[in-house]
Amino acid sequence: MISARQRHLALTALTVLVVALSCSPSEDVAVPSPKGAAARYCTALHTKLPQTVDGLERATAEPVSDFTAMWGDPAVKLRCGVPKPDVLTHGSEHYNPSANAAEVNGVSWLFEKQDDGYRFTTVLRKAHVEVTVPGKYAPEVDALTDLADAVKKTVPVGV
Repeated sequence: MISARQRHLALTALTVLVVALSCSPSEDVAVPSPKGAAARYCTALHTKLPQTVDGLERATAEPVSDFTAMWGDPAVKLRCGVPKPDVLTHGSEHYNPSANAAEVNGVSWLFEKQDDGYRFTTVLRKAHVEVTVPGKYAPEVDALTDLADAVKKTVPVGV
């Protein structure tokens, strides 16, 4: 026969397990520090981001910030308000005016191959939005289709 104490311990353990399984995974994401209008655009973007990207559920980025978001595990990571990429900065040693860029659903993105996947950064927007997509989700560009509407609605075109 199970004692009241054993039943209480079993229920407590079950509750802890359910809570642990229902929590979204969290992962560290470096938080950018945009200023002025860029910060306002990024905060607006944060409120319009989808719950799923390329079929991946939204998770919790650590530290929690209006300038970051993530989906899945391994995570597709978004950072808003990042500096202009060096390959797009005239005078930078990495400046490359013919860098690879493409438009996805009305948003132009610079794309850079990484060790595991791609980093995409918006171009011609008043705030730069960076999205890193692990190679596990190839073709990595698919994640951008779910993010384009939110970017178009909240981050104006500009240089």
